[in-house]
Amino acid sequence: MVMQDLNGMGDMQTATATTPPQTWAPPEPGSRAATLEARNVSAWFGTNKVLERVSLTMPSNMVTALIGPSGCGKSTFLRILNRMHESVPSAKMGGEVLLDGEDIYAPGTRITHTRKRIGMVFQKPNPFPAMSIADNVTAGLKLTGTKIDRGHRQELIERCLTRGGLWNEVKDRLGEPGSALSGGQQQRLCIARSLAVNPELLLMDEPCSALDPTSTRRIEDTIAEISRDVTIVIVTHNMQQAQRVSQQCAFFLAEQGTPGRIVEAGTTEQVFGQPIDQRTNDYVTGRFG
Repeated sequence: MVMQDLNGMGDMQTATATTPPQTWAPPEPGSRAATLEARNVSAWFGTNKVLERVSLTMPSNMVTALIGPSGCGKSTFLRILNRMHESVPSAKMGGEVLLDGEDIYAPGTRITHTRKRIGMVFQKPNPFPAMSIADNVTAGLKLTGTKIDRGHRQELIERCLTRGGLWNEVKDRLGEPGSALSGGQQQRLCIARSLAVNPELLLMDEPCSALDPTSTRRIEDTIAEISRDVTIVIVTHNMQQAQRVSQQCAFFLAEQGTPGRIVEAGTTEQVFGQPIDQRTNDYVTGRFG
Protein backbone atom coordinates (compact mmCIF):
# COMPACT_ATOMS: atom_id res chain seq x y z
CA MET A 1 0.00 0.00 0.00
CA VAL A 2 1.35 3.42 -0.99
CA MET A 3 1.30 6.06 1.73
CA GLN A 4 0.90 9.64 0.55
CA ASP A 5 2.09 12.70 2.44
CA LEU A 6 -0.85 14.97 1.65
CA ASN A 7 0.35 18.15 3.32
CA GLY A 8 0.78 20.85 0.71
CA MET A 9 -0.84 18.96 -2.16
CA GLY A 10 -3.31 21.80 -2.50
CA ASP A 11 -0.64 24.04 -4.04
CA MET A 12 -0.68 21.84 -7.11
CA GLN A 13 -4.45 21.75 -7.35
CA THR A 14 -6.02 25.01 -6.26
CA ALA A 15 -6.17 27.72 -8.82
CA THR A 16 -9.54 27.95 -10.44
CA ALA A 17 -7.97 30.62 -12.62
CA THR A 18 -6.13 27.88 -14.51
CA THR A 19 -9.39 25.99 -15.04
CA PRO A 20 -11.33 26.96 -18.18
CA PRO A 21 -14.54 28.74 -17.07
CA GLN A 22 -17.76 26.77 -17.41
CA THR A 23 -21.28 28.05 -17.93
CA TRP A 24 -24.09 26.62 -15.83
CA ALA A 25 -26.95 25.00 -17.69
CA PRO A 26 -29.92 22.99 -16.42
CA PRO A 27 -28.84 19.37 -15.90
CA GLU A 28 -30.00 16.74 -18.32
CA PRO A 29 -32.91 14.58 -17.15
CA GLY A 30 -31.86 11.41 -15.39
CA SER A 31 -29.47 10.51 -12.61
CA ARG A 32 -26.00 11.99 -12.20
CA ALA A 33 -25.25 9.78 -9.21
CA ALA A 34 -21.85 8.11 -9.15
CA THR A 35 -20.44 5.05 -7.42
CA LEU A 36 -17.65 5.64 -4.90
CA GLU A 37 -15.26 2.91 -3.85
CA ALA A 38 -12.64 2.99 -1.11
CA ARG A 39 -9.88 0.40 -1.41
CA ASN A 40 -7.65 -0.37 1.58
CA VAL A 41 -7.81 3.20 2.88
CA SER A 42 -5.60 3.93 5.88
CA ALA A 43 -5.05 7.32 7.50
CA TRP A 44 -2.59 8.98 9.84
CA PHE A 45 -2.26 12.24 11.73
CA GLY A 46 1.49 12.44 12.13
CA THR A 47 2.51 9.05 13.52
CA ASN A 48 -0.96 8.31 14.89
CA LYS A 49 -2.75 5.82 12.67
CA VAL A 50 -6.51 6.36 12.84
CA LEU A 51 -7.83 4.13 10.03
CA GLU A 52 -6.72 0.64 9.04
CA ARG A 53 -7.33 -0.66 5.49
CA VAL A 54 -10.95 0.39 5.09
CA SER A 55 -12.63 -0.94 1.93
CA LEU A 56 -16.20 -0.01 1.09
CA THR A 57 -18.28 0.40 -2.07
CA MET A 58 -20.93 3.13 -1.95
CA PRO A 59 -23.28 2.41 -4.86
CA SER A 60 -24.97 5.07 -6.95
CA ASN A 61 -28.46 6.27 -5.96
CA MET A 62 -28.06 4.72 -2.55
CA VAL A 63 -27.73 6.18 0.95
CA THR A 64 -24.84 4.60 2.86
CA ALA A 65 -24.76 5.24 6.61
CA LEU A 66 -21.48 5.12 8.55
CA ILE A 67 -22.17 4.15 12.15
CA GLY A 68 -20.00 3.43 15.18
CA PRO A 69 -18.81 4.98 18.47
CA SER A 70 -17.06 8.34 18.58
CA GLY A 71 -13.36 8.23 17.75
CA CYS A 72 -13.45 5.26 15.38
CA GLY A 73 -12.55 7.24 12.24
CA LYS A 74 -15.92 7.75 10.54
CA SER A 75 -15.51 11.50 9.99
CA THR A 76 -11.88 11.07 8.94
CA PHE A 77 -12.97 8.50 6.37
CA LEU A 78 -15.69 10.84 5.13
CA ARG A 79 -13.18 13.67 4.67
CA ILE A 80 -10.82 11.40 2.78
CA LEU A 81 -13.65 10.74 0.31
CA ASN A 82 -13.53 14.32 -0.98
CA ARG A 83 -9.90 15.18 -0.20
CA MET A 84 -10.46 17.30 2.90
CA HIS A 85 -8.15 15.10 4.99
CA GLU A 86 -5.12 16.57 3.25
CA SER A 87 -5.92 20.06 4.53
CA VAL A 88 -4.83 18.97 8.02
CA PRO A 89 -1.09 19.45 8.77
CA SER A 90 0.83 16.14 8.97
CA ALA A 91 -2.08 14.19 7.43
CA LYS A 92 -1.24 11.09 5.42
CA MET A 93 -3.30 8.43 3.73
CA GLY A 94 -2.85 5.18 1.88
CA GLY A 95 -5.04 3.27 -0.51
CA GLU A 96 -7.36 4.43 -3.27
CA VAL A 97 -10.66 6.29 -3.59
CA LEU A 98 -12.35 5.63 -6.93
CA LEU A 99 -15.17 7.80 -8.27
CA ASP A 100 -16.78 5.83 -11.09
CA GLY A 101 -13.48 4.02 -11.43
CA GLU A 102 -11.23 7.10 -11.43
CA ASP A 103 -8.78 7.60 -8.54
CA ILE A 104 -9.47 11.05 -7.06
CA TYR A 105 -5.92 11.08 -5.63
CA ALA A 106 -4.25 10.37 -8.97
CA PRO A 107 -1.49 12.87 -9.89
CA GLY A 108 -2.87 15.85 -11.77
CA THR A 109 -6.43 15.47 -10.45
CA ARG A 110 -7.62 18.89 -9.31
CA ILE A 111 -9.11 19.28 -5.84
CA THR A 112 -11.66 21.75 -7.21
CA HIS A 113 -12.82 19.21 -9.78
CA THR A 114 -13.16 16.50 -7.13
CA ARG A 115 -15.08 18.72 -4.72
CA LYS A 116 -17.44 19.82 -7.47
CA ARG A 117 -18.32 16.18 -8.06
CA ILE A 118 -18.36 15.27 -4.35
CA GLY A 119 -20.15 17.81 -2.13
CA MET A 120 -20.00 18.05 1.66
CA VAL A 121 -22.51 19.04 4.35
CA PHE A 122 -21.06 19.52 7.83
CA GLN A 123 -22.36 18.86 11.33
CA LYS A 124 -22.80 22.57 12.07
CA PRO A 125 -24.64 24.63 9.44
CA ASN A 126 -22.22 27.08 7.84
CA PRO A 127 -24.06 29.53 5.58
CA PHE A 128 -22.05 32.60 4.61
CA PRO A 129 -23.46 35.10 7.13
CA ALA A 130 -22.91 38.24 5.05
CA MET A 131 -24.60 36.73 1.98
CA SER A 132 -28.29 36.65 1.20
CA ILE A 133 -30.16 33.36 1.01
CA ALA A 134 -30.04 33.55 -2.79
CA ASP A 135 -26.33 34.37 -2.89
CA ASN A 136 -25.60 31.48 -0.52
CA VAL A 137 -27.15 29.08 -3.01
CA THR A 138 -24.98 30.30 -5.88
CA ALA A 139 -21.77 30.75 -3.88
CA GLY A 140 -20.40 27.37 -4.97
CA LEU A 141 -20.55 28.38 -8.61
CA LYS A 142 -18.02 31.15 -8.01
CA LEU A 143 -15.72 28.81 -6.12
CA THR A 144 -15.73 26.34 -9.00
CA GLY A 145 -15.38 29.00 -11.68
CA THR A 146 -18.83 28.39 -13.15
CA LYS A 147 -20.64 31.28 -14.83
CA ILE A 148 -24.41 31.63 -14.83
CA ASP A 149 -26.60 34.12 -16.67
CA ARG A 150 -29.34 36.08 -14.93
CA GLY A 151 -32.18 34.04 -16.40
CA HIS A 152 -30.74 30.71 -15.30
CA ARG A 153 -29.74 32.07 -11.87
CA GLN A 154 -33.32 32.36 -10.64
CA GLU A 155 -34.12 28.93 -12.02
CA LEU A 156 -31.13 27.46 -10.19
CA ILE A 157 -32.01 29.12 -6.89
CA GLU A 158 -35.60 27.88 -6.97
CA ARG A 159 -34.58 24.41 -8.09
CA CYS A 160 -31.95 23.92 -5.36
CA LEU A 161 -34.05 25.40 -2.57
CA THR A 162 -36.95 23.18 -3.63
CA ARG A 163 -34.74 20.09 -3.61
CA GLY A 164 -33.39 21.18 -0.23
CA GLY A 165 -36.95 21.38 1.12
CA LEU A 166 -36.70 25.11 1.80
CA TRP A 167 -38.26 26.99 -1.13
CA ASN A 168 -41.77 27.45 0.29
CA GLU A 169 -40.36 28.85 3.52
CA VAL A 170 -37.99 31.42 1.99
CA LYS A 171 -39.27 32.26 -1.51
CA ASP A 172 -40.47 35.69 -0.34
CA ARG A 173 -37.29 36.54 1.58
CA LEU A 174 -34.45 35.54 -0.72
CA GLY A 175 -32.66 38.84 -0.09
CA GLU A 176 -32.40 38.28 3.67
CA PRO A 177 -29.12 37.03 5.18
CA GLY A 178 -28.71 33.28 5.38
CA SER A 179 -27.79 33.71 9.04
CA ALA A 180 -31.33 34.96 9.77
CA LEU A 181 -32.72 31.47 9.26
CA SER A 182 -33.26 28.90 12.00
CA GLY A 183 -30.68 26.17 12.53
CA GLY A 184 -32.66 23.59 10.60
CA GLN A 185 -33.31 26.03 7.76
CA GLN A 186 -29.61 26.94 7.64
CA GLN A 187 -28.71 23.27 7.27
CA ARG A 188 -31.17 22.88 4.40
CA LEU A 189 -29.71 26.03 2.84
CA CYS A 190 -26.26 24.42 3.01
CA ILE A 191 -27.66 21.33 1.29
CA ALA A 192 -29.17 23.56 -1.42
CA ARG A 193 -25.80 25.30 -1.84
CA SER A 194 -24.07 21.93 -2.26
CA LEU A 195 -26.62 20.86 -4.88
CA ALA A 196 -26.11 24.01 -6.97
CA VAL A 197 -22.94 22.66 -8.61
CA ASN A 198 -24.74 19.43 -9.62
CA PRO A 199 -22.64 17.01 -7.53
CA GLU A 200 -22.71 13.30 -8.23
CA LEU A 201 -22.23 12.43 -4.58
CA LEU A 202 -22.99 14.20 -1.29
CA LEU A 203 -21.19 13.52 2.00
CA MET A 204 -23.04 14.42 5.20
CA ASP A 205 -21.26 14.51 8.58
CA GLU A 206 -23.94 14.20 11.29
CA PRO A 207 -26.14 16.82 9.59
CA CYS A 208 -28.94 16.53 12.16
CA SER A 209 -26.99 16.22 15.42
CA ALA A 210 -27.73 19.79 16.54
CA LEU A 211 -31.30 19.98 15.22
CA ASP A 212 -34.74 19.56 16.78
CA PRO A 213 -36.95 16.60 15.78
CA THR A 214 -39.01 18.62 13.29
CA SER A 215 -35.93 19.93 11.49
CA THR A 216 -34.41 16.45 11.57
CA ARG A 217 -37.49 15.01 9.88
CA ARG A 218 -37.30 17.63 7.14
CA ILE A 219 -33.60 16.91 6.53
CA GLU A 220 -34.39 13.20 6.31
CA ASP A 221 -37.17 13.93 3.81
CA THR A 222 -34.66 15.95 1.79
CA ILE A 223 -32.18 13.04 1.85
CA ALA A 224 -34.86 10.70 0.51
CA GLU A 225 -35.72 13.16 -2.25
CA ILE A 226 -32.21 13.96 -3.49
CA SER A 227 -30.97 10.35 -3.29
CA ARG A 228 -32.92 9.77 -6.51
CA ASP A 229 -30.25 11.82 -8.28
CA VAL A 230 -27.25 11.91 -5.93
CA THR A 231 -25.35 9.19 -4.08
CA ILE A 232 -25.26 9.99 -0.34
CA VAL A 233 -22.87 8.92 2.42
CA ILE A 234 -23.93 10.01 5.91
CA VAL A 235 -22.23 9.73 9.30
CA THR A 236 -24.78 9.38 12.10
CA HIS A 237 -24.81 8.33 15.74
CA ASN A 238 -28.58 7.99 15.65
CA MET A 239 -29.37 4.34 15.02
CA GLN A 240 -33.02 5.04 14.25
CA GLN A 241 -31.98 7.64 11.69
CA ALA A 242 -29.57 5.21 10.05
CA GLN A 243 -32.41 2.73 9.67
CA ARG A 244 -34.81 5.37 8.32
CA VAL A 245 -32.61 7.00 5.69
CA SER A 246 -30.11 4.40 4.47
CA GLN A 247 -30.13 1.29 2.35
CA GLN A 248 -26.57 0.27 3.30
CA CYS A 249 -24.62 0.53 6.57
CA ALA A 250 -20.98 0.20 7.55
CA PHE A 251 -20.10 -0.30 11.22
CA PHE A 252 -16.76 1.24 12.26
CA LEU A 253 -14.95 0.33 15.46
CA ALA A 254 -11.60 1.12 17.11
CA GLU A 255 -10.76 -1.26 19.92
CA GLN A 256 -8.15 -0.88 22.68
CA GLY A 257 -6.16 1.86 21.01
CA THR A 258 -6.11 0.25 17.57
CA PRO A 259 -7.01 2.22 14.42
CA GLY A 260 -10.62 2.34 13.28
CA ARG A 261 -11.76 -0.25 10.79
CA ILE A 262 -14.99 -1.62 9.36
CA VAL A 263 -16.24 -4.55 11.42
CA GLU A 264 -19.25 -5.23 9.23
CA ALA A 265 -20.97 -3.75 6.19
CA GLY A 266 -24.11 -4.76 4.36
CA THR A 267 -27.68 -3.77 3.71
CA THR A 268 -29.23 -1.74 6.51
CA GLU A 269 -31.83 -4.46 7.00
CA GLN A 270 -29.13 -7.09 7.45
CA VAL A 271 -26.81 -5.04 9.68
CA PHE A 272 -29.63 -4.14 12.08
CA GLY A 273 -31.74 -7.28 11.74
CA GLN A 274 -29.24 -10.10 11.33
CA PRO A 275 -25.72 -8.84 12.07
CA ILE A 276 -22.97 -11.39 11.54
CA ASP A 277 -20.50 -10.02 14.09
CA GLN A 278 -21.46 -9.98 17.78
CA ARG A 279 -19.85 -6.55 18.18
CA THR A 280 -22.21 -5.17 15.55
CA ASN A 281 -25.17 -6.68 17.34
CA ASP A 282 -24.04 -5.22 20.66
CA TYR A 283 -23.70 -1.76 19.15
CA VAL A 284 -26.95 -1.57 17.19
CA THR A 285 -28.90 -2.93 20.16
CA GLY A 286 -27.40 -0.32 22.50
CA ARG A 287 -25.20 -2.56 24.65
CA PHE A 288 -22.30 -0.15 24.14
CA GLY A 289 -21.46 3.08 22.32
